Amino acid sequence: MKAGVIGLGDMGSGLARNLIKNGFETSGFDLSERRMKDFEDMGGVVCTNAADVGKHADAVYVMVMNGAQAHEVILGPSGLVTTMRSGGIIILSATIKASEARAIGAGLNGTGIDMVDTPVSGGFPGAQNGTLTMMAAASDAVMERAKPVMEAVSSTIHHVGTDVGAGQVMKACLQSIFGGIFSATFEAAALAAKAGVKGQTLFDVVSTSSAGCGATKAALENIIDRKFEGTGSGIGTMHKDLTISLAMAEELGVPLFTASTAMQIFHQGKTKYPQGDNWVCTRVIEEIVGAELHR
Repeated sequence: MKAGVIGLGDMGSGLARNLIKNGFETSGFDLSERRMKDFEDMGGVVCTNAADVGKHADAVYVMVMNGAQAHEVILGPSGLVTTMRSGGIIILSATIKASEARAIGAGLNGTGIDMVDTPVSGGFPGAQNGTLTMMAAASDAVMERAKPVMEAVSSTIHHVGTDVGAGQVMKACLQSIFGGIFSATFEAAALAAKAGVKGQTLFDVVSTSSAGCGATKAALENIIDRKFEGTGSGIGTMHKDLTISLAMAEELGVPLFTASTAMQIFHQGKTKYPQGDNWVCTRVIEEIVGAELHR
């Protein structure tokens, strides 16, 4: 089986790295020349567009930013559908709306190309280390065929359903939780700073308490070390994901009080620091209270 990756950013480059590491000939495409050069240096086969990737690969990861991009690289004039052979598998690992995933799945009907709808969790470290959690929706038969390339990048694969869109629904639920966890951490960090608590002290207490999950600890460490850019957790991604969660909640008539509040914090952070990472939201609150939390 030959693999492919479309979208070679923080997440896609990790997918490619682990596919190559596990012995898969891996083709790839990204609009960034720098990312393409990095991909080539790690042993990837450079392609000129998505169709070129489809020509080379049996299973292709699509790790782009939004639904419009996913639709274009899969169903567009130079998309995977134009070159992939019957029996090929598209692994949609981008986080998009469930309705967008379903529309792409419908567009593949009759092509002989299958799709696994599997957004991922684990962020930049998980992608680079091959330890992502996958929320996969596909038939049992397609899951079995895709298993080798999925196990190359993931330590935990959850089969959440058989219908395309089920994976995106699961991711929307998960991101609403992360939004609340992160926002509460940003606020607690600012509260500690204003009260004169040292960052290391707050981290030590939180990390050894029931509140000390991986998300909380990662956020606090970046905050107290003042790492607000370049950590692989761009604020634009979380902002987009929360938008998807809230849109699904509105469609279904479900109140998301905490996620809605979190969205306002991320919206302000993205507006003021568009190039920052998630943790930069803390700076917005710190600026209001006039105190900063350092290690």
